[in-house]
Amino acid sequence: MKQALTHQAACLLIAGSLMGCQPATEQQTLPQQEQNMQTLSYPVTAKGDVVDTYFDQQVPDPYRWLEDDRSAETEAWVVAQNEVTQGYLSQIPYRADIADVVRNIINYERVSAPFTEGDYTYFYKNDGLQNQSVVYRQKEGGAPEVFIDPNKFSDDGTVSLAMLAFSDDGSLAAYQTSTGGSDWREVYIINTETMEQIGEPLQDVKFSGLSWYKNEGFYYSSYDKPTGSELSDKTDQHKLYYHKVGTEQSADVKVFGHTDAEKHRYVGAQVSEDNRFLMVSGRVTTSGNRAFLKDLSQANSDWIVVKDDAATDVYLLTSKDDTLYLVTNHDAPNTRVVTVNAGAPSVKNWQDLIAETENVLVPSTAGGFIFAEYMEDAISKVYQYTLEGEQVRTIELPGLGNAGSFAAKKDATTTYYTFANYTTPTTIFELNIENGESSVFNKPAIDFDGSQYVSEQVFYTSKDGIRVPMIITHHKDTQLNGTNPTLLYAYGGFNISLVPSFSSTVAAWLELGGVYAVANIRGGGEYGKAWHQAAVQMKRQNAFDDFIAAGEFLIEKNYTSSEYLAIRGGSNGGLLVGVVANQRPDLMKVALPAVGVMDMLRYHTFTSGAGWAYDFGTSEQSKEMFEYLKGYSPLHNIRAQEYPAILVTTADHDDRVVPAHSFKYAATIQEYQQGNNPVLIRIETDAGHGAGTPISKTIEATADMYSFVLWNMGITSLNSESK
Repeated sequence: MKQALTHQAACLLIAGSLMGCQPATEQQTLPQQEQNMQTLSYPVTAKGDVVDTYFDQQVPDPYRWLEDDRSAETEAWVVAQNEVTQGYLSQIPYRADIADVVRNIINYERVSAPFTEGDYTYFYKNDGLQNQSVVYRQKEGGAPEVFIDPNKFSDDGTVSLAMLAFSDDGSLAAYQTSTGGSDWREVYIINTETMEQIGEPLQDVKFSGLSWYKNEGFYYSSYDKPTGSELSDKTDQHKLYYHKVGTEQSADVKVFGHTDAEKHRYVGAQVSEDNRFLMVSGRVTTSGNRAFLKDLSQANSDWIVVKDDAATDVYLLTSKDDTLYLVTNHDAPNTRVVTVNAGAPSVKNWQDLIAETENVLVPSTAGGFIFAEYMEDAISKVYQYTLEGEQVRTIELPGLGNAGSFAAKKDATTTYYTFANYTTPTTIFELNIENGESSVFNKPAIDFDGSQYVSEQVFYTSKDGIRVPMIITHHKDTQLNGTNPTLLYAYGGFNISLVPSFSSTVAAWLELGGVYAVANIRGGGEYGKAWHQAAVQMKRQNAFDDFIAAGEFLIEKNYTSSEYLAIRGGSNGGLLVGVVANQRPDLMKVALPAVGVMDMLRYHTFTSGAGWAYDFGTSEQSKEMFEYLKGYSPLHNIRAQEYPAILVTTADHDDRVVPAHSFKYAATIQEYQQGNNPVLIRIETDAGHGAGTPISKTIEATADMYSFVLWNMGITSLNSESK
């Protein structure tokens, strides 16, 4: 039996109002062929005979040929799969209606916090449906003018502005562009008064900041360009360069990482605001770094070691005269701020300025003060400190949510910060640094009434007894009757914290009558380094168990049931969804793995994947590690069973988690699926891992995802009776 979408969603699409809605009770019965879309036929995926040997154990990889992103065979497979997927989605009668809901909510003016460079104040603005946000600027008392419009980079919005950085006096700017979402970037330099381009753009820049030194040049990072596929070939040796404005890229000076003795996969640079110090970070994995310092005021000064091991992290917050202010989790899993003399900056000389607490610290600076943002159960609390470590005040926030971006130059008297949660669109506040008073600077006018929804934090118990937080958001009139379409999201890796934020696409799900739940599972950084390390390498199952327990909690408390539960995650979260769909296919009705890491035996052989070994370990590390990885790897644990409906999503230009992960996973699960639930893959073209995705593509992808979810939950219509 299929039923109509219940409660407020139906009323929304009928009358444009949630007032007076009652749950729909009628059900519709469809012919069995239409009900299960039995006409669905997957493309035939050829199988090869590739077999790898790990510690005397043979592991077949029959779809290895799909790793070749440049082959005509792979291209044809992508076209065939997309035709099947779009054919299936086109049969869902309310797909266009859902696209309208998403488009309507996302169509509002979005403005960033302003920042000052030279004589101008700059800000980003999107009128609503612009594919890319536009950079504006204005002089005091003047009218805003367009500075850079990335929508003019390409006709379809697939070339995006990836980073913008200004020289000391604001007379020069360097910006990165990304084509099709690729991590490989070009860097353009312009004169901000004449808007003339200076020289040819820098090529083949990847995973790089742009850190200016005075008005003379800037530091950037990159790899040697692969000789094979730039989308999938391994990138292993990151190097730091200095580019002097007006010179050719071929003349750029290699500053760090260009010898075998200094091999790092990720290298970054920070120039202090006073232009005196250059601090360089070298990482082998995504967690932990070595750090080195150079005094730029002294010609040909030597590198000084700040921290020579990569077990923990450290970075430069600011400096004052000879004092460095460093942020670190060394001997402080929840992070602390320390000071040290630049002449002897080694770990043994560090002194606590803001000591570690029981909550995770994220500091920033503005106007010569430190703003210490703490996460208390993933909720923001912010305190203002002097550079001497004295607490000035608590910053009064407008509610429970996530506040951030307290950043400005040393001489600033005002800073701006953002505040948002799952029902409150990102609002920008202006903060008087001297007296701590906040006022609304920009509150978006959006066609979404957050007051009609509730967002509550709950705690549930995982398999091993650990208490895990989760935030659940839904309409205030939602009845806990077990029939609410529910989307459960998590990430759980790389010390990344999921904090309350606003998303137009999530708001659309809420408007459609859905429940949205975000679980702060282990592997993330919500409770500091210890929470992260609780799910790395051979403790990875903890993250999966936490996610499963979140789904069980939602079912137990009657928010939903297994027939109305969808699980979603991207990248490391895509891995999470793939694992849980294998281990507990009965838990959910729909699984949505996005740009996921699906082949845990070979992930480290592609692009920058080797840098993820801190979290994952590698199949070459040891026999024990190999067996553990093989024991949960989504690709290698697919078996003949009834899986939930699965929509795999990836992009053809994803050069971070290469699409071959998703290609091989989808082909395998299509082969082994029992029953009638569809297994489809949606492959976005001219797109990457997610950054810079045009608004038009976001609307299409979201409508496809929500349509797939609701249809496979048995919802045949967005119409119902209202009273």
